[in-house]
Amino acid sequence: MARDRTQTEDYVAPLRRLLVAILIGILLLIFLLWRIDSPRVERFRAMITDRFVPSLEWVMTPVTGTINLVRDFQSYQRVIDQNKELRRELQQMKAWKEAALQLEQENARLLDLNNVRLDPRLTFVTGVVLADSGSPFRQSVLLNIGARDGIVDGWATMDGIGLVGRVSGVGETTSRVILLTDSSSRIPVTIQPSGQSALVVGDNTVAPHIDFLENPDQVRPGDRVVSSGDGDVFPSGLLIGQVAFDPGGRLRVRLAADYERLEFLRVLRDHGQEKIEQLGDLIVSDTPLTEAPESETDAAPETTNE
Repeated sequence: MARDRTQTEDYVAPLRRLLVAILIGILLLIFLLWRIDSPRVERFRAMITDRFVPSLEWVMTPVTGTINLVRDFQSYQRVIDQNKELRRELQQMKAWKEAALQLEQENARLLDLNNVRLDPRLTFVTGVVLADSGSPFRQSVLLNIGARDGIVDGWATMDGIGLVGRVSGVGETTSRVILLTDSSSRIPVTIQPSGQSALVVGDNTVAPHIDFLENPDQVRPGDRVVSSGDGDVFPSGLLIGQVAFDPGGRLRVRLAADYERLEFLRVLRDHGQEKIEQLGDLIVSDTPLTEAPESETDAAPETTNE
């Protein structure tokens, strides 16, 4: 058995070297044939190409598919990189968009403030809202204008559309505004077009209710509610909102002012009203006023000359 294996190896090794030498010779011949610059050789190369290349197209199919796959993968990688870059740019654009929207909203509110039609006798000072009360039991905001700007306790404040509240507390550089929604707010109003007089009473909700209405049957949803000017609480004709009904059928006011975005408020100068000297004078006392005692001269009995 060992001898047969040795004889087989003796035949295989020379045959392998012979085949390798023949293959190398054929390759060199093809190389030289393809490098010879001669018309006859050129015609021979064209004949071989026409004869064998079409029949070998099925051999090139996997190679072509592999090349296309590599190109598609490279293209897919480029698409991924472009997608990442676009995502980064989109995030930047969102930030710019948010800044632009905020500027647009601020500009719109300032334009609203400039377009509000008021009594020519009323002048105003515009202030920026610094903070709100942050309490469900107290509806008020703080402005960055105060006594140094000529602000007086009791003056009305508006945003770009409607009445917001009244100044109640003035410091040197700041002032506090009690909103119409505060539970201590009582505003005499007129409902148009019926001309009904009523009170808008705050109850710490976004829609204060209407009380002391003379004839509710003449009031319809959507009627305008404006300040009446009664009692020198507010100047007359300031827009407050529109009449609406709550689910319980109670009359309420849908306020015209945008209480969700109070950034700028206009304080109306109204020197013709009665000046409020103390902070608590804005809130009407629940206790009835007592009659003043009669003077001594009135109480003294009349005397007759006998």
